[in-house]
Formats: sequence, structure tokens, C-alpha cells
Amino acid sequence: MSEELVVRFFAAIEAGDLGTLREIYAPDAVIWHNDDLLEQSVDDNLKVLQGLHRTVSGLRYDVVRRALAADGVLQQHVLRATSKHRDREFAMPACLVIRIDDGDKISRIDEYLDPSAVTAALG
Repeated sequence: MSEELVVRFFAAIEAGDLGTLREIYAPDAVIWHNDDLLEQSVDDNLKVLQGLHRTVSGLRYDVVRRALAADGVLQQHVLRATSKHRDREFAMPACLVIRIDDGDKISRIDEYLDPSAVTAALG
């Protein structure tokens, strides 16, 4: 079930489907990023994803590796999209540790990435 939830999660991000994302997240889920070492709430994360969709097109994840863990899924991928303002494509490698609670909700994500590719493309 964990892998199906993760597939659904990334499909919702690609589609910009914030309603499905909210449904997949546990209400008190936390999203942590290595680039700022801060934890984000679900609401803050959804705002970021909504903003990303306003600035890029063709957002997609190319999965490099996905491994099931006892409490979730580890995924290595490359996020690809095109900046709407600069018409510039970018690719950002990342790795996510996705923790899934007993109710099949995402309760925590630890995201490891280098945002410089996105920053360069978006300006």
C-alpha cells in the first residue's frame, strides 16, 4: 500500500492537485528540507507547490530508484520542468524519505536536494 500511496502522491504533485495532496498528508505531517533545515507544515508545503505550478510547466518526476521501508518509502528522482517566465528547462536531482503512518497517510517527508538548478532556471 505504501508504494501505491507514493505513486498517487507524485501524480498529484505533477497535476497540481492540492486537494488530493491534502487528503494524502496526515493533518500534522511535517516536511523537512536539507537546504534550509526547517520543517514545513502541510499548508506551507501546499503553498510552495501551488507557487511552483504558477512558475513552471511540464512538471514531472523521473524516478531513479524507489525502495520500500518498514515505515514508508525512499525515493530518488529527478524533478524536471520548464520555467514559464524564461522558457528554460531544468532538472533537479533529489532524494525523499517518506514516512507513512498506520492510517496510510504521509506523516513526514525528509527531502534532500540542491535547489540551485531551480533557482537558476526561475531567476
